[in-house]
Amino acid sequence: MHGIALITGAGRGIGAAIARRLAAAGYELALNYARDRESAEALAAELRRPERRVLCLQADVADEGQVLSMFERIDAELGPLAALVNNAGIVVPGARLVDMDLARWQRLFNVNVIGALLCSREAARRMSTRLGGRGGAIVNISSRAAQLGSPGLYVDYAASKGALDSLTMGLGRELIEEGIRVNGVRPGIIDTEIHQTSGLDAEQLQVAAAQIPIGRLGRAEEVAEAVAWLLSDAASYIVGATLDVAGGR
Repeated sequence: MHGIALITGAGRGIGAAIARRLAAAGYELALNYARDRESAEALAAELRRPERRVLCLQADVADEGQVLSMFERIDAELGPLAALVNNAGIVVPGARLVDMDLARWQRLFNVNVIGALLCSREAARRMSTRLGGRGGAIVNISSRAAQLGSPGLYVDYAASKGALDSLTMGLGRELIEEGIRVNGVRPGIIDTEIHQTSGLDAEQLQVAAAQIPIGRLGRAEEVAEAVAWLLSDAASYIVGATLDVAGGR
């Protein structure tokens, strides 16, 4: 066993693909979800084995109290955490900056940035060798939007992912002396249902795919492979880096 991995936003899409890949790698799993209990429980049932514990945990990662309770349950029911994947995030409907409101920005940054900060803090408190932990690894799921900016679509989402890239860089350097490696993955346009939230339809996605150098949308499993590698000993010299999984985009 590789230990216990917490994946936030694990019920569907990229999060579910990461859960399947880490289960195959030998991790026991804590699967966080915000609202879709049915999907998370179905995934847990799929991955649970006599030799592999899988725990479903409902929590809004933007809510400190819920995050604290989630980590307390992991401590009590699974044990010491070895890996954290900050995957929980939201995409908002496409809009220009002049048409956005404060409530949109607050919710976006609370989930995409504050959520990652809260979960990383709680994971570090448990993993840090300076604090008596065994070390571990954290992977933040960013987006190519962080570097491309997503003009005319969601510059606020891109900005939230840019903040996540900065967190990866800084926290990687802050925690490495305490036995914790922090890295990130920037997916490009991945074929998941999350694009429905941004207002992109199937035709628009196909147009976007044609503009990607590799000529197609990415698969959630391809992102999961990158995450599994960054968590593994094979990436032991990788610290504070973010890997693009974007087909050349």
